[in-house]
Amino acid sequence: MALIVHKYGGTSMGSVERIRNVAQRVAKWHQAGHQLVVVPSAMSGETNRLIALATQLQPQPDPRELDMIASTGEQVSVGLLAMALKAIGVEAVSYAGWQVPVRTDDAHTKARIESIDDARVRADLDAGRVVIVAGFQGVGTNGDITTLGRGGSDTSAVAIAAALKAEECLIYTDVDGVYTTDPRIVPEARRLPLITFEEMLEMASLGSKVLQIRSVEFAGKYRVKTRVLSSLTPPDMPLEVEMASGTLITFEESQAMEKAVISGIAFARDEAKITVMHVPDLPGVAYQILGPVADANIDVDMIIQNQSVDGSTDFSFTVPRADYQKALEVLNLKVRGKVKAGDIVGDPKIAKVSVVGIGMRSHVGIASRMFRTLSEEGINIQMISTSEIKISVVIEDKYLELAVRALHKAFDLEQQG
Repeated sequence: MALIVHKYGGTSMGSVERIRNVAQRVAKWHQAGHQLVVVPSAMSGETNRLIALATQLQPQPDPRELDMIASTGEQVSVGLLAMALKAIGVEAVSYAGWQVPVRTDDAHTKARIESIDDARVRADLDAGRVVIVAGFQGVGTNGDITTLGRGGSDTSAVAIAAALKAEECLIYTDVDGVYTTDPRIVPEARRLPLITFEEMLEMASLGSKVLQIRSVEFAGKYRVKTRVLSSLTPPDMPLEVEMASGTLITFEESQAMEKAVISGIAFARDEAKITVMHVPDLPGVAYQILGPVADANIDVDMIIQNQSVDGSTDFSFTVPRADYQKALEVLNLKVRGKVKAGDIVGDPKIAKVSVVGIGMRSHVGIASRMFRTLSEEGINIQMISTSEIKISVVIEDKYLELAVRALHKAFDLEQQG
């Protein structure tokens, strides 16, 4: 039988009863002869509660101490799940990240995994135990506990699957797979049985919340076979049915998948646009603008530079809405005078909508259909960005849901099989 990694999110671990359901599901796989490593998140809401406690004492919590606090949520989960398994007769052992150890760099609250020592885990698996490893955390070079940032348990699970050369990594969530778009906006949205790694990476980066983007990057780098499926199904459902459920992230593109021109519509509400006006059109000016923004740890997404007029140009880019005011402050203090720019204007009420699909490689007219659809709905496009398998546009945020519904219908996503 195979070595399988299970990952369970906070909703799946949200109560004692749900933890018992997880234990029954894990026991089913174990009793079928599979070796199991389980990576659970903290119980739903627990990490937010711990961070809130920290901020009451220190408005800007010390990163090292914040990691010490935030990591305890997952440690509670692994201990409870081990107890639940032992209560139904399954030998299990739990580990914090530092006990494995999962080694990371020293960037507290956003550490990156550097290596995983698999010896201790393999010894337990060979002894017939289910191994439960705390997600979201590791240990830095100086021995301090580190955390991987929001959604880090997904990354932990995929990284452990890569280190152990697992047959598959199953990401159990409160949804039953990856959909063509958010069913809360488009009730006709379909679950995709297959999606390519490239498409999943684009959708995660463009706003899809199903998988954390770093976990998708890890899966692609180490070619970890990954499946997204629901933990809310009956834990005693037949194993062969569960093994084929959800959405499989594949690394092979089939002709059937290419026939689907577009696989999904992704969107992000939390965007803001900034324009630095009348910038001298000279070599290096883009770096002079964006360098200080990057130094302030602000991510820049879409970038547009207008055609030069009389030796000057307007330079526009998008940032996360939460960083909008911080970005404006950086530009006014460190950039405006240095590059002799005109006004700096912004709009925090924008959204990004993207169509994604590997079929775009072999089909023409995708952009024109997208633009025509938005035009017919009276939606103005402010910015455009493209790659080989995606087209993204920036629009007013009040038109987001209308745009998603119209594009989903225009590309027949509810009808493709």
